[in-house]
Amino acid sequence: MGGATVRTQEEDFSIEEEVDALRAVSRRIGGIVTFLGCARDFSEGRDVSAIAFEQYASMAETAMEGLRAEALETFDIIEVRIIHRITTVNAGEQIVLIVVGAEHRASAFDACRWIIDTLKQRVPIWKRETTPDGKIWESQHP
Repeated sequence: MGGATVRTQEEDFSIEEEVDALRAVSRRIGGIVTFLGCARDFSEGRDVSAIAFEQYASMAETAMEGLRAEALETFDIIEVRIIHRITTVNAGEQIVLIVVGAEHRASAFDACRWIIDTLKQRVPIWKRETTPDGKIWESQHP
């Protein structure tokens, strides 16, 4: 069942395994919210066939661990799992998963949104899109 609570990896992940691993932490969890980020086939007016993700060595996981700790401290939640793939993914494939468990849904929703928005701002992961015009480094994090 799911690996470390926070990790980067090349291989795909199982949403079901990650949710099960989170549920196993506490029977007080009454609400689980997930965010699944997938590769789109269109971005900034261009067709995209693949996206390559690169990270700054172990700094990405360290920053993600910090996000997890901050979310646990800031929001009324019980557990968080964050997984981000560092590889080349094709359009339609999974990229990032955030799973948040709390006693009640509202705090789980709030924390999940905050984590993905903050991850895109703070974590040193970059993406390079493959388009018909060539490979383009993407700098925006919508």
